[in-house]
Amino acid sequence: MLSYRHAYHAGNFADVLKHTVMVVLARSLTRKDKPFFYLDTHAGVGSYDLASMAAEKTGEWRQGIGRIWSRPDLPAALQPYLDVVRAMNPDGELLHYPGSPRVVRHFFRAQDRMWLCELHPRDVEALRVEFEDDPQVKVAFEDGFHAIKAQLPPKERRGLVLFDPSYEIKTDFRTVVNAMQEGYRRFGTGTYVIWYPVLQRRVVEKLWADVGRSGVERAVVVEQCVVPDGAEGMTGSGMIVVNPPWQFEEQMAAVLPWLTDCLAQTGSGRYRLEWLAGTADSA
Repeated sequence: MLSYRHAYHAGNFADVLKHTVMVVLARSLTRKDKPFFYLDTHAGVGSYDLASMAAEKTGEWRQGIGRIWSRPDLPAALQPYLDVVRAMNPDGELLHYPGSPRVVRHFFRAQDRMWLCELHPRDVEALRVEFEDDPQVKVAFEDGFHAIKAQLPPKERRGLVLFDPSYEIKTDFRTVVNAMQEGYRRFGTGTYVIWYPVLQRRVVEKLWADVGRSGVERAVVVEQCVVPDGAEGMTGSGMIVVNPPWQFEEQMAAVLPWLTDCLAQTGSGRYRLEWLAGTADSA
């Protein structure tokens, strides 16, 4: 039985980085009129109440979106991300935070569609309610890793796949690479995003190496740490983006310095923005 509930962590520093990346990718896909497909392997409930008992129990959002919400010096490159959050809080008070499906859905046109997977029984029901009147969204009570074979390649021939497991199952670090590799084999032109927590540096480096040896041609790492490596708990988070769109690296370089300074909890934060060893652009 899965126990992880993202409601306790919604809007934290890791969500801010994750959704900043997802906004850049979603906007890139809408530059052309052609439709695109979005697959989320671990979708959660879609949106989160920051005043809920779960969110208040940890208060993690205060060290994430809470630090950005009212900053007057927000870089222009971060405005599209904040626009998504503001759309959920039209009265100007920060009460709700979007999950990844809501972030991507914000940029949908009439021709786009998404497939959302969730295995937690309570969360999948909440996800169905969240999108019950949306014909462009399909919610499935299924293992998102297994959905790769059934959903790829998509009929649209353009797509974005987010692998966002909790990693409460230790084998997820290997499973996520296998699933991405299967997706890439079936749909080599899609963009694949692997989110990961920074808990132990050796585990992260092994994940990088596994992706680098997986056969993908281009992959970039975006990582942000808000406390030093070796500290207790999650010290940071990262994204491995396979087949990043044109100018993705430049767009992230425009936001990461400011974002890292804003979210650092102990001294100076750190970030990485580099091509993964073993892929074409790392040479």
